[in-house]
Amino acid sequence: MEKPVVIAASDPSRLAKGYLICIAATFSWAFTGILIRYLTVNYQISPLTLSFWRDVFVVLGLVLIFSVGNRALLQPGTGRLPYFALYGVVVALFNGLWSFSVALNGAAAATVLAYSSAAFTALLAWRLFREPLTPIKMVAVFLGLGGCVLVAEAYNATAWALNPFGILTGLCSGLIFAVYSLMGKFTANRGINSWTALLYSFAFAALYFLPLSLFSGWLQGYPPLKTLFWLGNRPVGWLALFVLGVGPTIGGFGFYSLSLNYLQASIANLIAMLEPLITAILAYLLLAERLTPPQLLGGAMILSSVVILRLFEMRST
Repeated sequence: MEKPVVIAASDPSRLAKGYLICIAATFSWAFTGILIRYLTVNYQISPLTLSFWRDVFVVLGLVLIFSVGNRALLQPGTGRLPYFALYGVVVALFNGLWSFSVALNGAAAATVLAYSSAAFTALLAWRLFREPLTPIKMVAVFLGLGGCVLVAEAYNATAWALNPFGILTGLCSGLIFAVYSLMGKFTANRGINSWTALLYSFAFAALYFLPLSLFSGWLQGYPPLKTLFWLGNRPVGWLALFVLGVGPTIGGFGFYSLSLNYLQASIANLIAMLEPLITAILAYLLLAERLTPPQLLGGAMILSSVVILRLFEMRST
């Protein structure tokens, strides 16, 4: 029977390492929105089909990397497959709910609703892992959420579709991301390698997305092969999808899971709030999208929430 790994949360060097790894994850994640936007706008690929291939390329990329670097990471471990299957359900639910939230609410509202996960994670981690729920942490949560509203430009009433089902879907995406964070923390506490967990959770997620993608295509009148190979003979589209899987997806989810070996789940989720800010900056630099004063103010609020939290931790150690 595996014994939980006890991590000294107050070790300054471990905390600093955790922050850096989580920031790397957030920077990686920021590219996913740009690539998904490119694929859905230019190729009209279904979110479910995109999610299937994204997960497939994650698995293929990790298998290749592990085969060359460390074959031991390919071994799931005795009795862990049911846990990885459940982990895959969480991955699939989050990706699916996020896609539908964007469709129902628009990108701005969907982003803010997804990052309600910071509040969910703080509360659930407090109950399940006894992580401290300090006033400073709650201030950071609300400061970060306010910043997300400004960065995503969700302060305009037109950004919100008055659709109760859409708002519920968005809140559920935040809740499921909180569950993903807590499962990552449980994985770290049990001494399960985060990269192996990433491989098998995404493998199961791909299996779940395959029938969903085919069924969605069938509802729209497309044959299975047309649905699955929507990109056809468009190599640039396939390349973008491949890069999405082996680049920001592996980097984002992989580094985020790894950071949970060093950080509380609630703190890692707070750091992940930097993603919409980084995405906005990348869209400004790469796609010539505008960066407004409210977005800059929101970015400052998000950065402040992370800095305040870090300074408070440094004083407490």
